[in-house]
Amino acid sequence: MALSIHSQVESNKTKTYLIMALFMGFIALVAFVFGKASGYGISYAGIALMISGLLSLGSYYWGDKLVLAISGAHPADRTKDFDFYTVAENLSIAAGIPKPKLYIIEDSAPNAFATGRDPQHAVVCATRGILQKLDRTELEGVIAHELSHIKNFDTRLLAVIAVLVGMVAFLSDWFMRTLWWGGRRRDNDKSAGAIMLIGIIFAILSPLVASLIQLAVSRRREFLADASGALLTRYPEGLARALEKISQDKEVLEVATNATAHLYIINPFKGKNFGAWFAGIFNTHPPIAERVKILRSM
Repeated sequence: MALSIHSQVESNKTKTYLIMALFMGFIALVAFVFGKASGYGISYAGIALMISGLLSLGSYYWGDKLVLAISGAHPADRTKDFDFYTVAENLSIAAGIPKPKLYIIEDSAPNAFATGRDPQHAVVCATRGILQKLDRTELEGVIAHELSHIKNFDTRLLAVIAVLVGMVAFLSDWFMRTLWWGGRRRDNDKSAGAIMLIGIIFAILSPLVASLIQLAVSRRREFLADASGALLTRYPEGLARALEKISQDKEVLEVATNATAHLYIINPFKGKNFGAWFAGIFNTHPPIAERVKILRSM
């Protein structure tokens, strides 16, 4: 079993690195095309990168506090939430990371998420429903999954990805505004018209492509957290049962938004409204059946 779990972990890490390399190459291509089409060269991309970086600093350092506020979460109580506390403490020791801050969302829909830029500034948040509806073994599987996100720096990685997606959107918007206001530098290149057309096509399609790459990374990190969590508990069945139980629960997490849905262990909307249906087209989570199948094959 251990060899199979290790193989899953390494496979998912390798695929993530490949996707990240693809993303960086894609951004370089987009910047080159926009710079060439606008006549500003690579300086175009450099300015956009600096602006995007400055805008991302606030979300990087204070994003976890914003998510907790949006979710209406409050600090967990060791006495009232004894299982939550002790499971997190024990698994944190096993994982070799500091115990994260623990928070509760007072909602009967079962779900959980992790946030924070690194293991020293991490948070695990669970709903009241997940603490009440899962047994201790299933809860261990869920907490191990969330701690794996922290240990694997998934929250940081996804924050970086979000910045890259934002940069692509910023580049596209800037390019289109440049065209609208007639800001393209004039040149005598006979291929200018063709380059301009390519630039417009890239401006329309590149934000969509960037979002799809972001979703691919997010899904791959979910598989990685499943495998890493199973390695931590040495009992994949606990998480498999938890995923089945959470997905079969009919309640919708009221405090979840499209901005925070990707953080949760499963989609918190469960297809109950149009927003959830639209989000489902670009789902950040792999299918539960596939995740359970992989866990049970370990």
